[in-house]
Amino acid sequence: MVNSILYDSIPVCSGRSDSLMKKSYTLIIAVLVAAVVVSSVVVFDSGLFGNNSGELITYTADAYVQEANYLLDGYHNISGVNVEPAKGGGSYTDAREISQNDPANIFISVALNSYDKSYLVPRYSGWAIAFAADSLVIAYSGLTDHNSSAVSIINQFSQANSTNSSTLYRDAFMNLTSGKVKVGISDPNSDPAGFRAWISLEIAGYEFENGNRSYFENRMSHNSGNVSATSAAELVSPLVDGNIQFLYIYRSAAIAKGLDYISLPPSLDLGNESMASFYGQFNYTLATGVISGSPIYLYISALANNTNATSADGFVSYVVNNNSNLTEFGLVPLKTSLLFTSVAVPSWIQNQIQSGKLKIGGSVD
Repeated sequence: MVNSILYDSIPVCSGRSDSLMKKSYTLIIAVLVAAVVVSSVVVFDSGLFGNNSGELITYTADAYVQEANYLLDGYHNISGVNVEPAKGGGSYTDAREISQNDPANIFISVALNSYDKSYLVPRYSGWAIAFAADSLVIAYSGLTDHNSSAVSIINQFSQANSTNSSTLYRDAFMNLTSGKVKVGISDPNSDPAGFRAWISLEIAGYEFENGNRSYFENRMSHNSGNVSATSAAELVSPLVDGNIQFLYIYRSAAIAKGLDYISLPPSLDLGNESMASFYGQFNYTLATGVISGSPIYLYISALANNTNATSADGFVSYVVNNNSNLTEFGLVPLKTSLLFTSVAVPSWIQNQIQSGKLKIGGSVD
């Protein structure tokens, strides 16, 4: 198509002199050579779109099913590759299912350690790319307003946010963990939103209770204030039905579900890339080991032993180059995506690094 457009744009006239004809032929050859160069670039990029054997199968953290389907639809429209609707679940649950050789080509997760060998062997590829950032919020629904203690908590957080008052933040967290309201926190061993909620409470103790990191965590547990489920998504219905009053969830998920939410300060929302070293001072012990706090990123990787390797690589490339529209979902697209790798990466990823679309962020393991 590029060649024909360029060729058709050259005027063709009869009755010209030999000299003029030679110049015309020279011009045509030069343009066609340029077109071949352009065409080769397109073929290189679109080569990642081809060789599709069956539909592209994507597992994603359940908080990001909507975003994953948006990206998959865009990829299908530009490439023609057939795609299945994304399969949602807790990031760790997804990883375990993938490792059991469930059909899968792409894994989108909100936890970097879910790409570890311990979770993904034999589908471990050794790399993952962070392409967007999110933050932690405390969501509530219309029925939350029917609980007087919950209304007081919302007002306290609102005043604390507007004044940045440590005293008001302390009062809000004292009431949040009092047991007078029920707070949804997903199972940390299946859903990263869970351990991030507990880490956020740990930071709250450090910030607002004289450095006592475990204060609000212990208070919540002692007062039986939290309700758990496999994933934060499973706790949305109990929140909407009024069975729980609050829910720790990602901001983008709260927006997608139409929930009201309390914004946390940057030190507690795990959404500020510049505070990575601060978040890293806090941790939570999972069944698989200790996990440290870190900024909330959305990661993507093409899985190893992939029956749709070319199309999977093409989708990852598409996501890295088309993440800017994710702002409409409440995500913060990374201007330069971050590559986390413990292996030598494919040449197409090296090309992304050289073009400035990617930079090294660290290792996977």
